[in-house]
Amino acid sequence: QVQLVESGGGSVQSGGSLRLSCAASGYSYSRFVMGWFRQFPGKEEHEGVAAIDSDGTTYYGDSVKGRFTISQDNAKNTLYLQMANLKPEDTAMYFCAAVPTDYCSDSWSQYEYKYWGQGTQVTVSS
Repeated sequence: QVQLVESGGGSVQSGGSLRLSCAASGYSYSRFVMGWFRQFPGKEEHEGVAAIDSDGTTYYGDSVKGRFTISQDNAKNTLYLQMANLKPEDTAMYFCAAVPTDYCSDSWSQYEYKYWGQGTQVTVSS
């Protein structure tokens, strides 16, 4: 049973920082593509924030490049998202997601991801 559990969300002022964590269990972590997505209030679509392939290649959305960093600790089966210089427009529910490498052809598409966490809220005030 694959499980993803996010933590680290909260409220912060504009310009502040947060680090999100996603603890994964139930599978061989290093053979998965991992991603962070966010959902804005009132929206159904999940916007891609960052993703990391099993070979360590990273991808970032244009709005977060230079501010957010995705990383993983394979020994701890944990995915991280370090967020700096946060802006009010970053306010959203953040989700981590996973898909086996062999089943992923597009690391940036939410529809490729098979497993999702429950989400953690990030609120940035001006």
